[in-house]
Order: sequence, then structure tokens, then C-alpha cells
Amino acid sequence: MSEASGTPGADAAGAETESTGATGAADAAEAPPGPGFGNYQNDIYLNGLDDRLPPFTTDLTLLGSSAREHLDPGAFGYVAGAAGSGATHRANRAAFERHRLVPRMLRGPGRRDLSTTVLGTRIPAPVMLAPVGVQSIIHPDGELATARAAASVGIPMVLSTASSHTIEQVAEAHGAGNPRWFQLYWPNDDDVCVSILDRARKAGFTTLVVTLDTWTLAWRPQDLDQSYLPFIRGIGTAIPFSDPAFRAGLEKSPEDELIPAVLRWVPMFTGTDHSWDQLPFLREHWDGPIVLKGVLHPDDARRAADASMDGIVVSNHGGRQVDGAIAALDALPPIVEAVGDRLEVLFDSGVRTGSDVLKALALGARSVLVGRPFAYGLAHGGEEGVLHVLRSLLADLDLTLGLSGHRSPADLSPDSLQSGT
Repeated sequence: MSEASGTPGADAAGAETESTGATGAADAAEAPPGPGFGNYQNDIYLNGLDDRLPPFTTDLTLLGSSAREHLDPGAFGYVAGAAGSGATHRANRAAFERHRLVPRMLRGPGRRDLSTTVLGTRIPAPVMLAPVGVQSIIHPDGELATARAAASVGIPMVLSTASSHTIEQVAEAHGAGNPRWFQLYWPNDDDVCVSILDRARKAGFTTLVVTLDTWTLAWRPQDLDQSYLPFIRGIGTAIPFSDPAFRAGLEKSPEDELIPAVLRWVPMFTGTDHSWDQLPFLREHWDGPIVLKGVLHPDDARRAADASMDGIVVSNHGGRQVDGAIAALDALPPIVEAVGDRLEVLFDSGVRTGSDVLKALALGARSVLVGRPFAYGLAHGGEEGVLHVLRSLLADLDLTLGLSGHRSPADLSPDSLQSGT
């Protein structure tokens, strides 16, 4: 990391040992309540005395525009794009605008503790890295850089099945003892599915996140106009292409003959929806918590609870799958009301700022998953770019929590907000 980043020390190792919130998972969990993550603000201001600026903006709402300068058109369109007209993507942001925090005064929130427990794991803040695939189109280090940055601040990452690096490589980069989850694009070949799940468990991934809303790709004009789909180019296929059960079905290895491998994999994880009565298969082959991602209707949330799932992610895939769909934040309150006492409700889609995180928590989410902002940070600066985004988001969250009159995420409720149309 360059000194201009505002992080004390010249590399990630230095960031892991200093006490401003960029700590390892164990240190963050054991740290006494206090400003913590918000101290990143102090680092940045103090570095200004030496004319050192942050590596790029601390306004995470601006990163999409500046990331365009760092990416090829195809890669940028894939990361930033949305389904159809982009109406769902815009609705996500509009929903956050309709909900406003109502700050309270003289409540003594100087000492704050952002830590929470998600599915039995204590984490230093209610923030996780959402599964983002094919990260090598953003930066050559891809998921390896993201894993190292997540470990630096101690928050969980969720590894996508569409990773550019293998399960084992990402686990090694993430390091022992750091909380990590595995996201499954559910293959329609049972042997391949079981093999991938077995590898994830052996590599230390503790929770399975099953994406429900992407059993086929939506109409995505940004990708179509560039004729750009990474998977048919053999990008984002490291996990299946390294899997022994998948390779056993090929006449030649993907390294020797790419196209047959692509033609075997793509229809294996797209084109066929699964059904509720197939969930016991996953439970049979995964002994940790299972979370269903992409739930937007209370009845689907109830079915997840009835199926003994451990959690759900209220998500519309960041607007990437169904044009004109409900904003994920608008779907959150009725789902929390329906099943909040039966399973853990997580949230993603549209999160850009610390106040966004607070609003989702106030509406009942246990934790929030963040996607595009860290991907844009990856485009700006690899591992250190992701780390800058995470520290900025967590500092914003920490400071806004205190300034709105709260000491911890547990203090938040719908009464913390004023909601309008």
C-alpha cells in the first residue's frame, strides 16, 4: 500500500497491527468498545500534514464513475450494468433515499461497539463482502486481493462459484481463522455439486449461500452491446475447471481444450431452475448453516423457514436480474415481520454508504452485504483499493452510528428512521 492511502505503515501487514479498525478478526472481536473504525478519518487528516492524500475518493457513491477509467468497456459494463432499463438498480437507491435517519442528542454514544453475531460467528461490524464473480476482469489478483483485504479488517467474505481463482487459492489468501462463506450457483450435476461443496468445507468455508435468482442470465444490454460474457471466454471458471468431478466428464482438460469445457459448464449452472423440494439435497451434503440469497417475497421467506434454512438474503442481485422489480430495501420490512423470529435475515442490493447500512439494520437486517463498492475499489488499486473502500465504509458507519445517537447496531429499530414515499 502506498503511503498516500492514509493507512499507517506501508503495507497490509502494518494495517493488520494498528488499532484503528483494520485489525485481524480475533483482535477486532476482542477490542474494547470505542470509536475503532472511525479513526480512519483521523489517519487521513493527519496524513494531510505531510501532503499525503487518500489513494482515491472517500465518497463511495462516486466510485462507479471513476472505475470506468480503470476498466475495459466490457469489464466495466459487466460490473456496473443492470437488467433491462436499469429500473431495479435505480429503485434500490431511491428506496434508501426515502428512508431518513432521525438523529437523537445527548445520548452519550462516544464509546461504540459495532460488533455483532451472524449465524453464530462474532464479527467486528455488521458488514460482509457479497459474492462478486469473475474479479480478474477487474484486477489480475481478483478474489485473492479481496480475500486479503477482508482479512485485514476481519469481516467475512462470500466467495462466488464464478471465482477467477480456485477455492483453495482464495482460502489460502484469506488466511486461517478468518470467517468466510461460500456462494453456490447450484449445478444441475449432483456429483459436481457435491464435489464443490466438499472442497469448500475442507477449505474452511463455514456457511453456504445459495443464489436463487440467477438460474439463467437476465437481458443485460450493457453486456449484450459489447457481446461480452466472461464465462464463454473461460473467465470465472476456476472452481469448476479445477474440480475433479467436473474434469472427469471431459475428454480433454480445460487447459488443453477450452471450448468443450465451457460448453459443459455454462449449461450446468444456467438454464434450469431448482425447486423447494430439492433443498434437502443441499442439507444432506452441507453440515453448516445454509442461507438462501435472492428472497423478495414474504411467502418465499416463510418457505425458507419451513425448509429449515438458517438464513436468507433479501436481495434483487443489485438490479442485475429482473428489470422493474421491487427495491430490496422495500422488501425487507415485511420479510423481517414474517420470519425474523425464525431465521436470520441479511440484506444486500444498493448499499453504498454507512448510512445505507444503518437504514438496512434499522429495518431488521442482521448484517449487510456490500458488492459494487469493493469491486470498484479493486479496480482502482487491487488489494489496497478494496481495503481503502472497506475502511472508508466502516469509518462512515461507525461515525454515523454515533452521530445519530446510537452505541451499537442493536440500538437501531424502525423508530430510528422517518420513512416517506
